[in-house]
Amino acid sequence: MAYVSCPLCGDAAILDLREADCTRHILYQPALPPTISWCRCHRCGHVFAEGYFNRAAEALVFAAAPPGQQPGDDVERQRALWAEVVERVTARVEDAPGRWLDVGFGNAALIFTAAEWGYRPLGIDLRPSNVAKLRSLGFEARCCDILELQERSAFQVVSLADVLEHLAFPRRALEHAATLLAPRGLLFVSTPNMDTAVWRALDEQQANPYWGELEHYHCFSRPRLYALLRECGFEPLHYAVSPRYRCGMDVIAGKS
Repeated sequence: MAYVSCPLCGDAAILDLREADCTRHILYQPALPPTISWCRCHRCGHVFAEGYFNRAAEALVFAAAPPGQQPGDDVERQRALWAEVVERVTARVEDAPGRWLDVGFGNAALIFTAAEWGYRPLGIDLRPSNVAKLRSLGFEARCCDILELQERSAFQVVSLADVLEHLAFPRRALEHAATLLAPRGLLFVSTPNMDTAVWRALDEQQANPYWGELEHYHCFSRPRLYALLRECGFEPLHYAVSPRYRCGMDVIAGKS
């Protein structure tokens, strides 16, 4: 389904940027388009795919979890990676650890690690097999989209870890996340940062994996992400380089 305007600012002036092959992606199936066309918004500069999957295409993509994205995968190494994130978030939490909502939990390592600090995590994911697996491990999990949750002011922390770039309309998710957070609640967001020397080096080497990333609809820079967060009711508080993905950035923001 094609975007008729920028999914962040709504401007209709869209510039063609580049095209990339996605047939080598591990989740690619012949029923899906073989290429991804990328665009840039003339007004706000946001970079995004020319369109997003309909429900039939989503069903193909979500039929199986990619390697490393099932609960319990690589659990020991992932624990060490996520411990730094939970520690940084906890340092900014004013009260004792409360409820933590993790959106699109994947291998669930963030949920496992947050629980060590005393948080009461809820994981949501669109892959039924992942939800069933997490429940079997004794954690609360639901197969749903963040927009389906109606627990206002119920969470101390909401995390969108490597999720925002997968959402056709990320503004909606962020605005809804603000309603789910308690006063003084915290948002954790991680996503690739295209405004880095590493990204530009990968482009120069014609080896940038993100242009052919089948599941991604957006490429964020730190300034554009910060602007979006502020527009959705958050104030960025902390920036860090993510050790989990190439070019990744980790951002903690407070509810305004």
